[in-house]
Amino acid sequence: MSVPLRQQYSVARYIISKKLRREKRYPLVLMLEPLFRCNLACAGCGKIDYPDDILNKRMSVKECMDAIDECGAPIVSIAGGEPLIHKELTDIVTGFIKRKKFVYLCTNAVLLKKRIDDYTPSPYLTFSIHLDGNRKRHDTSVCKVGVFDQAVDAIKLAVGKGFRVNINCTIFQGETGAEVAEFLDYVMTLGVEGVTMSPGFSYDHAPQQGVFMQRNASKKLFRDIFKNGMGKKWRLNHSALFLEFLAGNESYHCTPWGNPTRNVFGWQRPCYLLVDEGYAPDFKSLMEDTNWDKYGTGKNPSCANCMAHCGYEPTAVNDTFSHPIKALRKYIQGPRVEGPMAPELPIQYGVETN
Repeated sequence: MSVPLRQQYSVARYIISKKLRREKRYPLVLMLEPLFRCNLACAGCGKIDYPDDILNKRMSVKECMDAIDECGAPIVSIAGGEPLIHKELTDIVTGFIKRKKFVYLCTNAVLLKKRIDDYTPSPYLTFSIHLDGNRKRHDTSVCKVGVFDQAVDAIKLAVGKGFRVNINCTIFQGETGAEVAEFLDYVMTLGVEGVTMSPGFSYDHAPQQGVFMQRNASKKLFRDIFKNGMGKKWRLNHSALFLEFLAGNESYHCTPWGNPTRNVFGWQRPCYLLVDEGYAPDFKSLMEDTNWDKYGTGKNPSCANCMAHCGYEPTAVNDTFSHPIKALRKYIQGPRVEGPMAPELPIQYGVETN
């Protein structure tokens, strides 16, 4: 795992305090979407089909601070849209850092070279730069030639200035294990702190539905990726048990409240991936009034192929605290890439009950 010890300690202390208080549901990461406007139109994006009056909305600095104060998560992931378009983003980031929150500023990096001097390197700030594979793969994913090279230039600049930099890689249909392994080998040479990986979520509103993988295909692909990575020192920004899950070795339920979303509409139910489930007026209502049993693989058809880290990494982290010896063993050994996969969760929707 590539996360610095300071951050691991802070998050572990937070989780332990929640467990000691016997809190069943608590957030690990605030998913903040202060705007939906973007300067790209990616094939797998579920946010860009809003009308202009919605795309022109912005969360204020106060709304962003209120969001983290309400939920109390130790980590904030600022996404969108493209966050660097937001004119008050520097103030938002500064406000989170003053609260000692670990900020992952998610960006396609098109504007990063222009805006980087607005920020100061900090152990609490990470630029999480979107790269969906090698040059051809990424430029195809974002539907614009040249973005890969812009992102790589921005990565080199940010690393050179002393910023924490993470790669956020979404895996889509048509990838091979060797291809992804070659990409991971390359980004390790850029000096990034780590890489976050997930299969793409099949947004109903995405312009190109054919880019998304089925769940079993995702597991086979990740086994192939990990086979190609044996003996290599890839810095993957995930728990060992989440990597086991990606390889099909754990039958995890989703933990959607682990990454609650606050955006221009309010607190999104149940997570940032399902955009048509409505909104809560505040964080307390989101946690207490959402019917969480409706969501997750086997419970909701919209969740059928989801293996996204926003839902399953919190589950893996909880399993790590419950079974530390298992987690340590998997950390040392790496994901299992041979043998039978864990059974899929049973389908519960569409089943008549007496």
